[in-house]
Order: sequence, then C-alpha cells, then structure tokens
Amino acid sequence: MPRKGVNVVEPLRGPAGSVRTPVSAKSTLESIETAAAILASSPIHQTPVLTSESLSTLAPIGTTLLFKAENLQKGGAFKIRGATYALSKLSRSELDKGVVTHSSGNHAQALAIAAKAKGAKAYIVMPETSAVIKKNATEGYGAQVILSPPLAEDRERVCQEVRQRTGAYFIPPYDHYDIITGQGTVVLEMIRQAKELDKPLDALVVQVGGGGLLAGSSIVAKAHGIPIYAAEPELADDCFRGFESGKRIERVVTSTIADGLRTPVGTRNFEIILEKVEGVITVSERQIVTAQKLVWERMKMVIEPSAAVGVAVVLFSEKWKSLGIKGNIGVVWSGGNVDLDAPMPWTVIKE
Repeated sequence: MPRKGVNVVEPLRGPAGSVRTPVSAKSTLESIETAAAILASSPIHQTPVLTSESLSTLAPIGTTLLFKAENLQKGGAFKIRGATYALSKLSRSELDKGVVTHSSGNHAQALAIAAKAKGAKAYIVMPETSAVIKKNATEGYGAQVILSPPLAEDRERVCQEVRQRTGAYFIPPYDHYDIITGQGTVVLEMIRQAKELDKPLDALVVQVGGGGLLAGSSIVAKAHGIPIYAAEPELADDCFRGFESGKRIERVVTSTIADGLRTPVGTRNFEIILEKVEGVITVSERQIVTAQKLVWERMKMVIEPSAAVGVAVVLFSEKWKSLGIKGNIGVVWSGGNVDLDAPMPWTVIKE
C-alpha cells in the first residue's frame, strides 16, 4: 500500500501562480514506457551502456560494472529527458507564455534546450554558486539566467517572482510526476541495453539529489525485480537521514563537491524512494573525486563529481561490500558538465 502522500500531485503552475490542471497523475511503469515512446521521436540521444574490466576488478569480487553514459546526453546530463517530456504536455498557447525553473545547472541547461526546440522562452533561476560552465551553457542555449542566493527556499522565492512578472509556466527541476516519469526512461533504456549485451542487471546504484532520477529509476527497477540503492555524498546526506527516520529532511546546507546533489529530496520523490529503494549509501568527498578520476583515466570519459557518487559506492563503500551483492551492477553516470578552467576536483580535495 502506498505511503501517505504518494498520490498527492502538485500541479504545474500557470501565469501569476494560477493553477493549470496536471495532465498526468503519479508516475508508473506504464507512464514511463509511454514517455520513452514520446522521447524516441525527439532529438534526445539513446546513450550507450559501457563496461570496464579495469574498474570492475576494483569492485567486490564477482562484480561486472555497467555504466549508463548520460554524460553523453544532450546538454551533458539526463535532465533533458524530464524537461522534454514535461514540455510535451504543454499546449502551444502555454508554451508561448514561456517556462521558468530553478536549478543549479543541469536542469537549467535541459530546460533551455527543450524550450528552444519548442520555440518557447526559458527563464532560469540559478544559485550564485553554480559552476560557471553551467551558467554560460544555459545562456548559450538561449535562456535568460537570473541569479539567486544558494538555498532552495531562496531559489523558489526568486522563481516565484519571475513567474509573477513574466507569466511563464513553472517546470520543476525534480519534484513533479512528469519530471520523474521522464527521468525514469534512463533505467528503462539501460535494462533493455544490458539484456542486449547479455549482461542482465542484478542491481542498480543511482545517486540522489532532488530525487527525480532515483524516483523514476526505482519505479522501473522495482517493476523488473531489480534491487536499487541510492548513492549520496556524506556532506549532503539528507536522503540517508530521511530514509533512516522515515521523515523527509526539508533543508540542506552543504558545500559538497557534487554540486548537482546539493538539494533536498522532493516530497513526491521521497515517498517513492521510501517505498521502492532498498537503502541509501553515503561516500566521502575523497571517495567521490577518486572515483571521478578513475573514470577519466581508465575509461577516457568526462563525468562530473555528482555522476561519480554511484561509482564511489560500488568501488569504495564498506557498507556496499557488506551487502554481498554480486553480478552485473548498473551505475548511472548522470552528467558530464565540468568546468575545465577550474582545478580538477581530485587536486583540491585531499582528505
């Protein structure tokens, strides 16, 4: 039986805060399959699933690691899936009013790309601490960027001000069923690809920030009988603490190197995670950047620190090792947006 709150839907908001009726209710395997069909006719990439014998040997004995390379996705991250699916639900008249969101970077770029493809104006509220590369890329895709203080409540306040001033429609970064549904197509695709490689998945590890990717992935994984675990930085462990207590943590103040995971888990996402995820495993900053460096060195793939959190779990976490999970382990690389003008993370974080 779903936990209290699972069926509560926050509708997308229209001009000046008015409410538009949501097109979809809660996310299901069926809605994610429908989203996959819609996205298949869009410019979104089907990203590859990659393996690495070198990294697999660093994981617990009996492990074969499979990586879903969403760093190769349009905009450099999985976020384009949810943004594109959410915009597919808007009418032409709604799109003509523009869209607005708040994001630390990857959802910002995703919505900018998706809006441009639909001929809609995008207003993006970004925290002042956002990586320069993400801000510049968002503007490069044609969006208007508005900076705000870094806390989630500040971003939401500025976003509301923009909505009232422009009449744009709000597309949440993670806490809405259309977003969750779109993000769930990542693992739906990965499960099929792993079978085609004759390496059907025995477990999944997906990092968590706002929780859209994890929530959508867990719906698909649970329906296919595949256990799924959340990966989270120790310095931003709100999902871990909330999962252990059964109560969502509403505020996160953190400077974790995994900047894409500096947000509290969304309300709808948290309810899904409580119901469908097996557990939450945290890793240190040093483990995160070491995992990132290993992927760069051994697989020649550029992933951002947030994308390395799941890798760090399967390579370094004692808790993960204690679970004794063997076989084909799927890990999602969520993005690859890195500021190449800044010092590499593994040269900055030593302990």
